[in-house]
This record gives sequence, structure tokens and C-alpha cells, in this order.
Amino acid sequence: MDITIRSALPEDAAAMASLHVAVWRETYRTLASPEAFRKLDEAHRQARWAATLAEPRRDQLVLLAEQDDRLVGIGSVGAPSHAVFEGRGEIRSLYVVPSLKRQGLGRRLMRELAQHLAALHYPGASLSVVAGNEPAIAFYQSLGGRIAGRYIDPGPIWRSDNIIFVWDDLSLLL
Repeated sequence: MDITIRSALPEDAAAMASLHVAVWRETYRTLASPEAFRKLDEAHRQARWAATLAEPRRDQLVLLAEQDDRLVGIGSVGAPSHAVFEGRGEIRSLYVVPSLKRQGLGRRLMRELAQHLAALHYPGASLSVVAGNEPAIAFYQSLGGRIAGRYIDPGPIWRSDNIIFVWDDLSLLL
């Protein structure tokens, strides 16, 4: 599998939004509300990615995986966005096109995101996954993540029930 991973640039926002929406809709087709599907469209996602990439922060990293000049994965990490993560660095997104799932790309992106957290001396990594997303839950468990609790995402568009995974030992991901 000849895949390159690089840091995202502001001009990548449109392609990122397209991949994000396609993978998200497939993943959450039976979990998200119709309102979430309507509002979390490409325009919404592009605006969010553009804003994220326009103001890079030291603790933030957004990675893109490309194969044959085509975007096939996204991973991002940063400072914890919610107290439930207890000061651990937060893996904010991980999206891989369905045709490449279970081939090591998600694991590779997680490793590079964890390296970034380790370099910033975070005490661990954390993320939230929507309850019912069984493939993601199994994936994070296979990487040594442990369930540390639950919380309701405050929205504003979709108040999803989330399971919190943590890695207190970043070497599990490296």
C-alpha cells in the first residue's frame, strides 16, 4: 500500500470536507438524526476545516493520507476540548475511506498523532466515539484503548452519546 502522510494545508479544506462527509455518513447512517445529516454537509465541514487550518496551533496536528494523489484518510489531534479527557491530548478525528479500512492506515495515523502528543509531553491520549459505532470501538480496543467513561456531546447540532477511550501509556500507540 503506497500511501503518503503529510500535514494538511488550508487549500486542502474542500477535499477534506468531501472525504469527511462521505465517511461520516456511511459510519453514522443508522446512528445520527436526519437533522444531523442535513446540517453536517460539505459546506459546514469545509468551513470548520478551513477555520482549523487557517489558525494553526502548536498543540494541533492535522494529517492527510494520500494514495495516487487522492485523499484517503484524515487524522487530527490537539489539546483536550472537554474536561472529560482529563488533560490528555485529544484525538479529534480519524477518517479512512472504506476501501482501505482494516489495512493498517488507521493504525498508522494513530501512531503519528500519538508521536505528536508525546513530543508535546501530554500524559496520554483520549478520544470519544459515538456509542453504537461498533467497528470504531473494536478498533480502539485493539489498539489498547480503555473505556474511561461516557458523556453527551453538547452539540450544537447533534447531542450524541459518546464513549471515552484513553491511553495513559502512549507507547501503546507508538
